[in-house]
Amino acid sequence: MKSLTTLALLASLTGTLASPFNSTRRYPQKIGKRCTGTISSLSDVSSAQECTTVVINSFTVTAGQTFTLNPADGASVTLNGDVTFGFAEWAGPLMVVEGNDITFNGNGHTLNGLGAQYWDGQGGNGGVTKPAPLLRINHDGGTFSNVKVLNSPGRAVAIGGDGIVVSEITVDNSAGDAANSKSDGKPAGANTDGFDISANSVTVQNSVVMNQDDCLAINRGTSITFQDNKCSGGHGISIGSISSSVVVSDIHITGNTVTNSMQCFRIKTDATATGSSVSGVTYSGNTASGCEEFGVLITQSYPDALGTPGTGVVISDVTFSGTNTVSVNSAADRVDINCGSTSSCSGTWNFAGLTVSGGKAGTVKNAKTSGGSF
Repeated sequence: MKSLTTLALLASLTGTLASPFNSTRRYPQKIGKRCTGTISSLSDVSSAQECTTVVINSFTVTAGQTFTLNPADGASVTLNGDVTFGFAEWAGPLMVVEGNDITFNGNGHTLNGLGAQYWDGQGGNGGVTKPAPLLRINHDGGTFSNVKVLNSPGRAVAIGGDGIVVSEITVDNSAGDAANSKSDGKPAGANTDGFDISANSVTVQNSVVMNQDDCLAINRGTSITFQDNKCSGGHGISIGSISSSVVVSDIHITGNTVTNSMQCFRIKTDATATGSSVSGVTYSGNTASGCEEFGVLITQSYPDALGTPGTGVVISDVTFSGTNTVSVNSAADRVDINCGSTSSCSGTWNFAGLTVSGGKAGTVKNAKTSGGSF
């Protein structure tokens, strides 16, 4: 019987034997072969992802199936053409990338969800069943960059992998701004979140989102940075909504531009949520204009903007530092804070770096702030 040492040596030479599971990883360690695997259909995925270099050519993913890619540890993945996802009414997701320390370079190519074939103005609330998200980035470590996500049926990009940097992503759902024959005069696109994050140590940077819902929604996680991005047409940059038993902390919203959005900066916690906390949220160097309903909204009454707030989520240490300039439309509130109690919105929040103009003054309920002009 060969020794474990011999087996390990053979594995390193042939790349056909995976290393033993590493308990610190979410995914088993996967040693790749020194080869280039090419994907031109779903049938190519299994063999191609055994290689340390993976190339994805232009093709159409079979309707109703998920393009799941789980390459070897440290693999390099490159898009060489556009990928289109066939139309089918089903839950999705359409594409998942998972594994350890993956470098994914889209080369500016497009992941096309054919959203216009699904959009009916109802999003996930009824009508046609819409697969979501279009793209789920689940790999731990590594980078994901330079991809256009076009016309997602519902949510565009969900990030569930720890320790990753996501950059130069364009989410273009702008076609959903217009009504269609199924949307009863409303924008056809709905629930088309740009980035949903439920992970730790994540950076999203230098990206663009044009959509009809949150540009960013942080649902849980620590050490998250959202920087130098551009958001337009949706619901702005959000923390939440926060449900029960969730921790969100050490969040940095930096250098972003938000235009023509329902609200520009928002923290939203579910009115019925319990056992959760949001802490250490810092906004710096952001610019917003054309805020339609709220410039800044911090509410514990979600899904109502200014309904009866709950007290089961503790919000603390919210800071606007440096310069954050917000301009709201004439009918909008500049700043509204709607907390259930001074203990659920604890401490004094430093708003010295916040200037909001236009519109009308909002209401600050059960929260203490210092500084700022709003």
